[in-house]
Amino acid sequence: MTAALSFTNAAFGYAGVTRVEDLRFDVPEGAAVALIGPNGSGKSTLLRGILGLAELTAGSVEVLGTTPERARRRIGSLPQADTRDATLPVTLRQVVTMGLYRSRGPLRPIGREGRAAVASALERVGLAGFAGRRFGELSGGQQQRGILARALVSDPGLLLLDEPFNGLDRENRRVLLRLVRELSAEGRTVLVSTHDLEIAKEACSHALLLSSGHTPEQPGHPAAFGPLDEALTLDAVQHAFHDTTVELDQHTVTTTRETE
Repeated sequence: MTAALSFTNAAFGYAGVTRVEDLRFDVPEGAAVALIGPNGSGKSTLLRGILGLAELTAGSVEVLGTTPERARRRIGSLPQADTRDATLPVTLRQVVTMGLYRSRGPLRPIGREGRAAVASALERVGLAGFAGRRFGELSGGQQQRGILARALVSDPGLLLLDEPFNGLDRENRRVLLRLVRELSAEGRTVLVSTHDLEIAKEACSHALLLSSGHTPEQPGHPAAFGPLDEALTLDAVQHAFHDTTVELDQHTVTTTRETE
């Protein structure tokens, strides 16, 4: 099976300081991977490393068969907190159109094909009727779906979603779960960073658990990677959340931080 991502003793960090290390696995094309771990385990650093925005401090990584920098135009990304100023007078359609600039450049006319791609992306996230609305007037969940449409509009082969379910109501959560399943079924590879292990069970085929370190000299490292049923075990979850009490059954996972 072709690997969408291949890590060989890889480590990522910033300014020479490693934040996540010992990455040695291949992610198959079309996998929906739940990226799970406590705060400080390096989930966001790993996603930025795949984009070529975090320093590769050791080993090697291939993204869609090439380097992260060369693959970037074929990657769609939904950041944990979008930095766009919601007070700017831009419509949802204009925000989604910005997703085309990565592959076309900002000066190239969008044209009929580009407009069709924007309309299709909005339809896919259930916001076609809101295209002309000012982005800042949308609810938080609608804005999140709009940013996902921006990530989808350039037809990426790899999607990186950093905590996309945070703060979403039931309806917006349902839409995003459906989209993750659909994108994976189409052969796109999806990485979803999350604290909610129920999301992994509902939408993902694989899991990567990252264990946090205590200092920059002891960075986060994988506790487990593999198909969901093999990776998401009680031992692996306890290893990742080493300072918590973990309860795991077939329906739910609960982690409770221990206090002194």
